[in-house]
Amino acid sequence: MSDRDTPGRGRTPEPREIEPAAPESFGLTQVWWGDGKGKTTATLGMAFRAAGHGFRVHVLQFMKGGADSVEDVRGEYNAIAALPGLSYENLGHYGWHAMNDGTEERDHEAEARAGFERAKELVEAADAADLTTPFDLDGDPDDGVHMLVLDEILYAADRGLVDSGAVLELIEDKPESLELVLSGSHSRPGYLMEAADLVTNVRKEKHPIDAGQRARKGTEY
Repeated sequence: MSDRDTPGRGRTPEPREIEPAAPESFGLTQVWWGDGKGKTTATLGMAFRAAGHGFRVHVLQFMKGGADSVEDVRGEYNAIAALPGLSYENLGHYGWHAMNDGTEERDHEAEARAGFERAKELVEAADAADLTTPFDLDGDPDDGVHMLVLDEILYAADRGLVDSGAVLELIEDKPESLELVLSGSHSRPGYLMEAADLVTNVRKEKHPIDAGQRARKGTEY
């Protein structure tokens, strides 16, 4: 067996101190959609992985919540705060649009629009930065990031809170070296199929929610 077939030449990898670094092959657009649990979980896992290599990552959430069993502080927020190189902000309304969860629909609309304007600012900032160089791990995302995760933006587009055509334009306008990750929506975002490099349909085979299980701390939030 050649060395190419054995990553690390068979050695077990060990954790190293996180130092600022720049990715060599970022620049794709990823889309994660579907009716199954795990879209945010998968994209955040990838964000943690990238940050672990010293790349600068930012997560912008458009909305999250929607059940009275979900607390207003999520486990991922605490974990992100403890990890250098990874930051987040939630500019969408905390709750689900059109789900009768006690949140105001007009607030969803206004804040989703504000979230999309923020996404454009972050893409423009990345375009103005040199993405081939490392960034300060605790630096402002407005100074540039290597990976930008737009969590639930597809859900917002599916609900008409942001324009799907504008989402497509955002992809087309992104800098070549920015890894852009979009998640959300149970509906297939056909308008993105040509523009995206990776599209994953997270399908539900079985979910305990169908049997009455509420969202659980540590798994769903």
